[in-house]
Amino acid sequence: MPVYVQHETLARINDVFSPEAIWQAPGLALFSRRPLLRDLLERAPREQRGRAATRCFSHVTLALPQEEVDDDRHLTRGARVRDLAEGLAALHQKDFGDLLKGDEVRYHVVGDEELAPGEVGVRFGHAVYLPAPGEKVQYTVSVSRDSAVWKTVCPIYPNQRLTLIGHDEHETTHVAPGWPFGAEGAILLINDGPESPLEIQVRPKDAFERSWDQAGGYYAIRSRRGGVDATGAPLRLLLRVTPAPGIRSVPAQSAAQRAAAPIPAPVRTPPAPSARPAVWKPRQALNADMTAVPLAAQASPAPALAATEADATYAPVARQRVALAALALPRLSRYRETGAQALEIGLNRALAPSAPGHESVLGFAIDDADTMHAVTGAGREPVAAPASFSPLDGARVDLLAIAPEMAERYLALLRLPQAPALPVAPGARFLFGRSAPMLAALRVLDSPRFLRAASGAAPSSADRLGLSRNAFSFEAAPDGYRIARASATQALYHLDEQLGFVAAIGEATPEQPYLLPPGHHLVAGHYVLRFDA
Repeated sequence: MPVYVQHETLARINDVFSPEAIWQAPGLALFSRRPLLRDLLERAPREQRGRAATRCFSHVTLALPQEEVDDDRHLTRGARVRDLAEGLAALHQKDFGDLLKGDEVRYHVVGDEELAPGEVGVRFGHAVYLPAPGEKVQYTVSVSRDSAVWKTVCPIYPNQRLTLIGHDEHETTHVAPGWPFGAEGAILLINDGPESPLEIQVRPKDAFERSWDQAGGYYAIRSRRGGVDATGAPLRLLLRVTPAPGIRSVPAQSAAQRAAAPIPAPVRTPPAPSARPAVWKPRQALNADMTAVPLAAQASPAPALAATEADATYAPVARQRVALAALALPRLSRYRETGAQALEIGLNRALAPSAPGHESVLGFAIDDADTMHAVTGAGREPVAAPASFSPLDGARVDLLAIAPEMAERYLALLRLPQAPALPVAPGARFLFGRSAPMLAALRVLDSPRFLRAASGAAPSSADRLGLSRNAFSFEAAPDGYRIARASATQALYHLDEQLGFVAAIGEATPEQPYLLPPGHHLVAGHYVLRFDA
């Protein structure tokens, strides 16, 4: 792989603020003197014809011992740093003016904690660029390991042609936070100007494979050598390039196709929540016979088959079932009087709801100010619906925007990739709620582990936020499910097959039930239940 970034450390510099001491040693002892900045630029030209240099590099970053830079900032407000940059630029222009080809000479001085006194770090090369004063950013590059928490790597400017991203700040333009591949390779971004799409390559090409995720709007970089992380997941890095506002050019999907990446859709802001808090009544003790649930009558045993029917084939009868299709993330501000401060839901490696912890590959947290964050091992990132995440290869988690009719109670719908389901026998009416055993396995948040309460408040199940002890009853019928309200204060919403809002369910009694078509959804508390035929 070509050397895109030249990095050297100059030692034994008596005065690190002296341009002459860094640029060239005095005297004519060419074979005994140590190489300094002028020698490095001569030995590594930007372009050459044969052995003759035809163009030199003009952008150089200097690193001085951090203590020296701090002292200069304290004593002279950075005057010595500015004088150093201006003096080196003048020497550079004087000695290499015929090799600049009109390029502007730019120097940038920074501090480095790792440098010893008398040492100066030097960086220049094809992938080293210093923006001009006032130059606007064209792209912003960010990376992620889980598609939820994104960390900014660097900006890219209109005249910055090459950018190398990798693991080592000495060998690349910028270090990618969380780079998972060790010293293996790098990512090269090629910018041919605002009229051309950004090209992304992996270096070396045989070490990585790159794919474009159209839905997520990012690239997935994977090692071809089969490495895995501490959790056993294949090593990968997600890379996203975001055009600056007003920039028409967008990153290319590949060097051959150069297809533009989509611009994210604007986020719809839900209406402000109601100021009226919900009432959390203390739970009363229940008698054992108060939660009796009618059970479906068992079918009588089938008569013995006659000898002539012994070889007959019978198809099994399909049974209705109820699945937990999504979780409705509540506005926690409605329950502030209960002492609830935060609700956090994790998804394990099977992308099933789990308590937050080290086993979660992705989580969502909501505080009592109705701020929502995505939570992973890399940290926390504010999110808003709609949004999509890919915490694992081949899996996608969707955070759906809430309908305006439900925005007073909810922030978003978290669609579950693997919807757990339970069978439902026809011919009987069942109750769903905190005290009902029916479908209890689908009430995955019925635990205090998901809810953080104020200091001194007793731990309580997260289901107490918005779900009644007896919320509604349902009965499987040939034409769908007959829904009846079991609590006057329970909010119920009807969603269609695609989780689109249909209606808020008002009056519904066992005598005059609300008919829910097969495959549609019912929202009660945190749960979005799909009733399948």
